[in-house]
Amino acid sequence: MRDKVVVITGASAGIGAALAVTLAKAGAKVVLAARREKELNEVAAACGPNALPFVCDVTRRSDVDSLRDAALAKHGRIDVWVNNAGRGITKVVSALTDDDIDQMMLMNVKSVLYGMQTVLPTFRAQKTGHIINVSSLLGRMPLATFRSAYSASKHAMNALSANLRMELKTELPDVMVTVVHPGIVATEFGTNALHGGMDSRKVPGAQTAEEVATVIAEAIAHPSADIYTRPGAREMIVAYYAADDMGAAESKPPFMGQFQPPKP
Repeated sequence: MRDKVVVITGASAGIGAALAVTLAKAGAKVVLAARREKELNEVAAACGPNALPFVCDVTRRSDVDSLRDAALAKHGRIDVWVNNAGRGITKVVSALTDDDIDQMMLMNVKSVLYGMQTVLPTFRAQKTGHIINVSSLLGRMPLATFRSAYSASKHAMNALSANLRMELKTELPDVMVTVVHPGIVATEFGTNALHGGMDSRKVPGAQTAEEVATVIAEAIAHPSADIYTRPGAREMIVAYYAADDMGAAESKPPFMGQFQPPKP
């Protein structure tokens, strides 16, 4: 990890901030991107003098290109690019609007596409690199109906990630593409969701951002295609897709009774 140059989006809070501090403590040179300058600078200060904060809106391709250029100007290379920025939504399928879908796809899919595409020329020149896309268990299973469009956007992101991995397999075998699937994490994710929502920090059993950061750090040290931050998550997903009747599976825990939105 020492001296690796790691770009992290969504780094002003939550998983991104925790990952930045974790990697900086291990000797990485972190480049931190987010829209909130004050919070971003505070995280950078906690990471030490090698951290580079860069105010950036990842929904703008030009901003993401500028983030790459800033990282290269500072360090001359990029070893890992972590697409972590994203946002949730609190709305069931029957209530979704065009704008809801457009915002979810922009914030959770196009921003990741921008990140992958902007760093690829650098990785091609280096012939090595690692893209990490932070997804969700909801990108694998419909655990929470009120996160419908978020779940759909993460499914789309997962598909783009897998297709890029296959595209690069022969041309650039040393460029890795990893997808990380956290469950509920004790961050501001819930309260920051479109249309509001429950506070993820108050959900029993929510993982800490630091726990998730530790898993991602391990994925950087030992890359693989899919990473799950909770024990048993992979087995749960395999059982769901192997079910003879997925509808019947969805009538049992963890699908029902545990992930209901708060009543007004």
